[in-house]
Amino acid sequence: MAADIKTVRRVVVASVIGATIEWYDFFLYGVVAGLVFNQLYFPSEDAYVGTLLAYATFAVGFVARPLGGVIFGHFGDKVGRKSMLVLTLTIMGVSTVAIGLIPSYDTIGVWAPILLLLCRIFQGIGLGGEWGGAVLMAYEYAPPEKRGFFASWPQVGLATGLCLASGVVALLSATLTDEQFLAWGWRVAFLLSALLVFVGMYIRLTIKESPEFEKVKERNAESKIPFVDMMKRYPGNILKGMGARYIDGVFFNIFGVFIISYLTTSLDLTRTEALTGVMAAAVVMCFSIPFFGALSDRMGRTRVYFWGSLITGLSALPAFWLITTHSENLMVVWLSIVIPFGILYASVYGPEAALFCELFDTDVRYTGISFVYQFSGIFASGITPMIATALLHANDGKPWMVVGYTIVVGIISAVSAAMMNNARISQARTPAFNQSSA
Repeated sequence: MAADIKTVRRVVVASVIGATIEWYDFFLYGVVAGLVFNQLYFPSEDAYVGTLLAYATFAVGFVARPLGGVIFGHFGDKVGRKSMLVLTLTIMGVSTVAIGLIPSYDTIGVWAPILLLLCRIFQGIGLGGEWGGAVLMAYEYAPPEKRGFFASWPQVGLATGLCLASGVVALLSATLTDEQFLAWGWRVAFLLSALLVFVGMYIRLTIKESPEFEKVKERNAESKIPFVDMMKRYPGNILKGMGARYIDGVFFNIFGVFIISYLTTSLDLTRTEALTGVMAAAVVMCFSIPFFGALSDRMGRTRVYFWGSLITGLSALPAFWLITTHSENLMVVWLSIVIPFGILYASVYGPEAALFCELFDTDVRYTGISFVYQFSGIFASGITPMIATALLHANDGKPWMVVGYTIVVGIISAVSAAMMNNARISQARTPAFNQSSA
């Protein structure tokens, strides 16, 4: 029996706030990587090489995320969702604050990038377990006919976290000189994470365990080794889920991470101008993500995801064309980020959580969705800024190879979503999903 709506809302609020903190910590690194870390921790005579090295440590966080997904997924499916969420929040908070305290390369030499790398690995492990747990708490508490809507709210944490990370860095950039920002200003953004963690921890400790998982515990039906059971029972769903996830990771990191470096280095916009466009898109996304989550309850997950993948991938072409041809018009540049990133991208990210949850049964669901989301994140998200930077460099600073890559990825994800119509969906599927078609 589904929980009352008041309880569902309390769980959703806890998931959103916790996810916001986690994503703030994780993407703050991405925002700063191409602005600060390439200078302080990876000094090089060639700015291109320094930026690539900084983005390489950014990618390491994504490589570590599957490990976190498997570890916390295992215990989340055996012990419970709630306790894992408290632990992941602690790991993320400590790692992020530590990054803000690491001396530069000029001070401690090679230990600076090594320590930065270690903190990034722990960030990845923490977030690897966070996403699955936050999504599951909202999904498993929600009434079946509204699971797309409620499961989309933890996804809003990505938008609010990015908005917060971009906003803090933009504010510091606007109020400090370049010398002050590079010397100590950026560290303030990382140290602020300590305050956010205390708030998130208090809220998460007030909610109860997922009712669906409690039923599994009552029947003593926990999987002995969730990862092994997942691989045996759902190999096709895993591959389709990772394919569908491709456009999500690529598009987010093109328009949320790479675009900042592109605008400031290739088109000579200021950090504040570039970050303002990304932040505005994140604000819009806070409303568009739950809209598309709710739309998937009515039209079906795969239908919304199929068309969302195609349209989102194709939108990179007009977006970059407008940005490159009207770079002197700040409003055009901002709209070219806000529309594809703030609205169209949400057509994928909104229904994604419920779509993945419905690929697995409760006893292996934490492990299943965490593995699909985090393992695919290595190639879909982690290396995207590096790929985009390399493609831009290979095309003499022109973005059209980056655009082509994004379009191909959108097609791959659309095909993967279409194939899900024939996938084995778990017993938790909704009527709307059964009726969906690409």
